[in-house]
Amino acid sequence: MPKEVDPKFLKPYNPQAVEGAIYKKWEDSGYFNPDNLPKQDGEPFTIIMPPPNANGSLHAGHALFVTLQDIMVRFARMRGKRALWLPGADHAGFETQVVYEKQLEKEGRSRFQMEPEALYKEIMDFTLSNKSFMEGQLRQLGASTDWSREVFTLDPRVISTVYDTFKQLHKDDLLYRGARIVNWCPKHQTSLSNLETERINRKDSLYYFKYGPFTISTARPETKFGDKYVVMHPDDARYAQYQDGQQLELEWINGPITATVIKDEAIDPAFGTGVMTITPWHDPIDFEIAQRHKLPFEQVIDWRGKLLPIAGEFAGMSIKDARPKIVEKLQAKGLVEKTEEYEHEVPVCYKCEREIEPQIKEQWFVKMEPLAKRAIEAVKSGEVKVLTESHEKVLLHWLENIQDWNISRQIVWGIPIPAWFRKDTEGNVLEIYIGDEGPSSAKATEGTWAKDIDTFDTWFSSGQWPFATLGYPDGKDFKNFYPTTVMETGADILFFWVARMLMLGLYRTGEVPFKYVYLHGLVRDAKGKKMSKSKGNVISPLDVSNEYGTDALRMGLIVGNTPGTDLNLDPQKIGAYKKFANKLWNITRFVLSQERTGAIKPELKDEFDAMAKDITKDIEEYRIYMAAEKLYHYVWDRFAAQIIEESKGKPEYGESLYYILENSLRLLHPFMPFITEEIWSSISKDKDLLMVAKWPVA
Repeated sequence: MPKEVDPKFLKPYNPQAVEGAIYKKWEDSGYFNPDNLPKQDGEPFTIIMPPPNANGSLHAGHALFVTLQDIMVRFARMRGKRALWLPGADHAGFETQVVYEKQLEKEGRSRFQMEPEALYKEIMDFTLSNKSFMEGQLRQLGASTDWSREVFTLDPRVISTVYDTFKQLHKDDLLYRGARIVNWCPKHQTSLSNLETERINRKDSLYYFKYGPFTISTARPETKFGDKYVVMHPDDARYAQYQDGQQLELEWINGPITATVIKDEAIDPAFGTGVMTITPWHDPIDFEIAQRHKLPFEQVIDWRGKLLPIAGEFAGMSIKDARPKIVEKLQAKGLVEKTEEYEHEVPVCYKCEREIEPQIKEQWFVKMEPLAKRAIEAVKSGEVKVLTESHEKVLLHWLENIQDWNISRQIVWGIPIPAWFRKDTEGNVLEIYIGDEGPSSAKATEGTWAKDIDTFDTWFSSGQWPFATLGYPDGKDFKNFYPTTVMETGADILFFWVARMLMLGLYRTGEVPFKYVYLHGLVRDAKGKKMSKSKGNVISPLDVSNEYGTDALRMGLIVGNTPGTDLNLDPQKIGAYKKFANKLWNITRFVLSQERTGAIKPELKDEFDAMAKDITKDIEEYRIYMAAEKLYHYVWDRFAAQIIEESKGKPEYGESLYYILENSLRLLHPFMPFITEEIWSSISKDKDLLMVAKWPVA
């Protein structure tokens, strides 16, 4: 005669009714903190959470990283390791300021009309409010993070570490301030790194102009007011009669000019006519040529994308308005040979898609080649292992071709650069002082000191995240949990973040910041399209969780998701795993209705133990998607469809059914933590939580 079972199993599983209470149980237990785990002699297992931007709601990509990292941490915890998953939140400098600027625009305000201190305070309030909301969302997704160790990228100890790194780079001659070409966004009024610019294909007009005896081509006639140098390759036979330094009188946009011939090997004789004029202030290649030949140059376009007085009658006009008028004037002078359509890549700001304007600006740069050298050695020697071979090759290629890094940003929101400049009456910098506090009052009397008004590139501070969060150099956590075990993050920020953490971690600590790098791809919509608000195809993971349950969402994000590849998130797929959760619930109802009679059947135990060993190896080797799929098929196709059916009317199966169910719950827990914990509370003889139960060992 069947046993009576807990009445809750007589109803369908309702995730919304239990998930909040279960998470509270976990949090109240203290087991998210490795210092409170039952076993204290286990080896450490550490993941530092990639801090989500505290400027809005979590998206599908966040749900994926939370699921992957939570699986790894729960697996390690159940295996007796001192598992630390340290949570954080990112102030996300430029990203957050852009979000807040949009809010200001809706209110009819502009950051350019605000005092920096007032703007900073408003953004701080906005960020902290979002941070609190975001933490609730992380809990809803089941994140078993140690909230007692949470770190914000603007916490004083993080800022202190960032300042120490800046000072150490300066001391080691790896930092310099120079007037270099930067990627300038005229809308946001800040420089951007190469990684913060996107390149879009665009069709423009390519103009061929007569420049004295030469023909030059350009898609940007608005830059040509400052072009007083005509450059050609020294070995180009077509121009052998012209000598380096030779001067020519010619008619140009606003009248006669004197042009100077420059011979330089940077010119490709096979491109166009093999001759070009240069605009050093507004083009990186032109800038390098001018530097090599010690040529003077002048700014033509201002910081807001308008022409300066050098443009004469066109001064004050925007590039867009001025371009056709400049061409019209050159046509009237008979200086336009032809115009043709030209398809090319145009660099744009990755946030507003406004065309980038190369500008020369004094900025702080980090010399990257020495830092990259050590990182290359670490990757090639296996000190750090990128788990997808293709990404490892891409990482090495980038490190081997690295450029110096502009770490200055002209925004209010972020960590201020700790530097002061002593200037003369004309604004020339006489001396630079670097330190947390300004120069002493005695020193300040030597001249007029002004603080650097720029902030650090967000990636400079977050590039120090693994050791900064753990209290480098003297913190107990740093000594116990560094290097961390695995860095799991999006493949799209391999260069932005992973490479920089690797370089800065090695530079400051002498050790790699993590042993493994697990990269996930983008989460796309059901049809494989990139999610965007403008397309209206954004899927909120919290909405999906509310409808189908968090466990179903987690399984839908993991099964079939190989590292480094994009994932299509189909709500129908999530719905299938809701059915799987119900199947597990129904299995439990049946098993609990049976007496624990008979001995565990050896053949069933051997089969299960072999499967558990296989699953364990998959997770150990980061084939998490395979482990999830194997578990799904074993529980549904083998346990429910075959073993349970065979057991009906056979009481000798009782102990075997309990053995398989209890150990299946252990294996499933990292993937589906809520339902497994809820079932565990009804079947386990132990008083403790499933989250710290022992992982099945054959």
